[in-house]
Amino acid sequence: MKRSRPMKTFCYLMWMLMLPLSGMAQTDTLRHEVLVETNMGNIRMALFNETPVHRDNFIKMVKEGYYDGILFHRVINRFMIQTGDSTTRHALPGDSVGEYSPPYTLQPEILFPRYYHKRGVVAAAREPDNVNPNRESSPAHFYIVYGRRYTDEGLDKVQERITKATDGKVTLPPEVRQWYKDHGGTPHLDGQYTVFGEVLEGMDVVDRIQTVETDKRDRPLQDVRIIRATVIK
Repeated sequence: MKRSRPMKTFCYLMWMLMLPLSGMAQTDTLRHEVLVETNMGNIRMALFNETPVHRDNFIKMVKEGYYDGILFHRVINRFMIQTGDSTTRHALPGDSVGEYSPPYTLQPEILFPRYYHKRGVVAAAREPDNVNPNRESSPAHFYIVYGRRYTDEGLDKVQERITKATDGKVTLPPEVRQWYKDHGGTPHLDGQYTVFGEVLEGMDVVDRIQTVETDKRDRPLQDVRIIRATVIK
């Protein structure tokens, strides 16, 4: 597994399964917020209206209780924390986790450079390009970016990587580069994954989670569990 890919193996069905969400997407203008309560503290995040497919799907999943009791099953220091496998609700220590996702995908809503992988954003995980050339998202797996700060030299190397991955279609603007130098993030994912929200409160909790000790598969040795997720606005 490459550490730069926040993803696991997902099942796929036709996009037709997502059609009931389309009516919501056209009329909803409220900036919704979700509270994720974990055994290490609470994280409050806002969902972007500019990514209505992901927003509406996430609200649906939260209201159905999908995330209640599941683990942050993949944690990488100075990178991100990831959740979304509902089978981890009953996972035992040492179990392989992170393989399950509901059997449909979401059309990508990649709005770079408006939304990029700065520290604190919420983005959808997905299968890699070689099996998912359209970069469709998992409907359940999401990650919260922590990342690190970059130098100009480091960002130049990242740009080379992005250029190769996007056939030269994605370039980091000066203001985005400056943010990565001042505040940090994971720029190598820009233009390739859907960013659909941001943390409003609780980055100290994300910080604590991303530093926990993990096994060779990036699963925390001590479970980091979502107690419940609630739509609060």
